[in-house]
Amino acid sequence: QVQLVESGGGLVQAGGSLGLSCAASGSIFSINTMGWYRQAPGEQRDLVATITSAGTTNLADSVKGRFTISRDNAKNTVYLQMNSLKPEDTAVYYCNANGQLYGGPYYTAWGQGTQVTVSS
Repeated sequence: QVQLVESGGGLVQAGGSLGLSCAASGSIFSINTMGWYRQAPGEQRDLVATITSAGTTNLADSVKGRFTISRDNAKNTVYLQMNSLKPEDTAVYYCNANGQLYGGPYYTAWGQGTQVTVSS
């Protein structure tokens, strides 16, 4: 079992910044990919950014140039730095991790979600 605990959400004015953190724990053998997804009311859950254990990143076009994803493998933690925030960034942000447990099984884990609200 893998648990992801998120922190850092909140309310910010347009143009401002927020940083999100997500720490993974459990019987983790490997975390191959970590990422952030977001879901606004009435919308699908969409990819924001992912990062591999080697540090390769992938960002949605809508956040390129504004958001930065990073991870600390020793701490099993992924971060999302969000700058130049826009009202359309308002959503619940979910942390995600994919990898392998001790003993062999693969897993997909999700955080509890943290609200990010950007006011105009």
